[in-house]
Amino acid sequence: MAKARIFKPAKTAMQSGYGKTKNWILEFEPSSAKKPEHLMGWVTSDDMEGDQVRLFFPNQEAAENFAKNCGIDFFVHQRTERVIKPKSYADNFSPDRTDGNWTH
Repeated sequence: MAKARIFKPAKTAMQSGYGKTKNWILEFEPSSAKKPEHLMGWVTSDDMEGDQVRLFFPNQEAAENFAKNCGIDFFVHQRTERVIKPKSYADNFSPDRTDGNWTH
């Protein structure tokens, strides 16, 4: 039986926006190890599901319902949401600053 992971992707480190983080993804766990291909040295695998199949869903419930209806064993990986404390650039120079001493 195929085992899958349902998760919501985190934002990439290469951008400041939150594009491609709104959908939930169902991704299969690899069922076989990857090995180097002898002629070219590329990494290959016999596992089609684990390498190439990623299904996108608008919410977690839709992904779970799909997995249940298809008989896919799954687990949900919840990501921790980032807490952003709003502050201004001027707070760096405040006399009430408590983050440590200035070194300049």
